[in-house]
Amino acid sequence: MQVSTAEFKKGLRIVFDGNPYTIVDFQHVKPGKGGAFVRTKLKHMKLGKVIDNTFRSGEKVELVDFEDKHMQFLYRDDRYHFMDTETYEQVSLSADEVGDAREYLKENTEVDVLYIAGAPAAVELPNFVELAIARTDQVPLFLSEGDVVKVDTRTDEYLGRVAAAGA
Repeated sequence: MQVSTAEFKKGLRIVFDGNPYTIVDFQHVKPGKGGAFVRTKLKHMKLGKVIDNTFRSGEKVELVDFEDKHMQFLYRDDRYHFMDTETYEQVSLSADEVGDAREYLKENTEVDVLYIAGAPAAVELPNFVELAIARTDQVPLFLSEGDVVKVDTRTDEYLGRVAAAGA
């Protein structure tokens, strides 16, 4: 299915240069001279890299054929193992397929696994996770090993301490 640039919105998944991208940001621009255009920031759905691109106003692009499956992270050996929470089917992904999400995965974390053309392509984390500090260099000073902190997985920002060690 195709969509026009007039239908662009944040989060829309499109095919650009033969690869799947998510629209992170967009802006319609109408210059004094020349035709209108749409300036976009696109995030590669498999690699995670962000690019800038400009589309002519009214240009049509193809939508990505994708499916999100709600899964639970089970364990990690040389691969990352997930279970579909509806069908109990298990899939294993390589470190490259999991991408940066591997930094936040702990057993029983519920995630969405993105399937493109029937094959698992990426792992989408919840927006916030709570993690225990395994090791710290005492920066910041008020955090120590064993404390549980809340982190925004989209920006890697520390949001606050949830529980102190031993509490």
